[in-house]
Amino acid sequence: MRLSLIIPAYNEAERIGKTLESASAYFARQPYDAEIIVVDDGSSDDTSGVVRGLRDAMSLPLLLETLPQNRGKGYAVRAGMTRVASGDYRFFYDADGSTPIEELDRCSPLFDAGADIVIGSRALPESVIRIRQAWYRECMGRCFNIIERLLRVTSFKDTQCGFKGFTAEAAQCCFSRQRIHRFSFDAELLFIAQKHNLRVVELPVQWLNSPASRVNPLTDATRMFLDLIAIRANDLMGRYK
Repeated sequence: MRLSLIIPAYNEAERIGKTLESASAYFARQPYDAEIIVVDDGSSDDTSGVVRGLRDAMSLPLLLETLPQNRGKGYAVRAGMTRVASGDYRFFYDADGSTPIEELDRCSPLFDAGADIVIGSRALPESVIRIRQAWYRECMGRCFNIIERLLRVTSFKDTQCGFKGFTAEAAQCCFSRQRIHRFSFDAELLFIAQKHNLRVVELPVQWLNSPASRVNPLTDATRMFLDLIAIRANDLMGRYK
């Protein structure tokens, strides 16, 4: 299997069908084998039912991993990466499809040139933001990035874009050491990658904001800040070796 696409999903019954259909149509045009893995993170709606209903219409394997309770996006991505994925390259991708699936076309040359990890970025000059976030969410993102830099967690301009790809070896290195289960897990993975001298390449992407975000600007902002402190503490305790 060349490529695994992992989609974490929590109460995504209304949106995930369109995303899966777009991904399936894209992979049907590619010359390589691929699989889509949906990890249902303890949804209370019919997310799993929608995925099961689309299996027969897919032109490639569509796998479903169902978690018994909600554990967080980071936990769901790790489950897909470590328990299910078999691809030489493993991407995680948001259920709302905010980044067009066609951006995968631009990743292969980066991996061929030696990248271990490719991360989508909305903050580079070449990035194209077709639908912007609400002003307060953009402010939250900028503040989070400033804190990341001050704490020396990572120097990347955008760590939270839900479009990231790993070689199988890089995925094993990073996800086996991951400890953050919710929204700050991206920053932790990049911290681990840099600690192990993996080559991370930023890719400017197109992005269309989905108004139905799962991020709470108050409770999640506080938790994300505390997670950054936890990353530094975990490092001091040697947990990322």
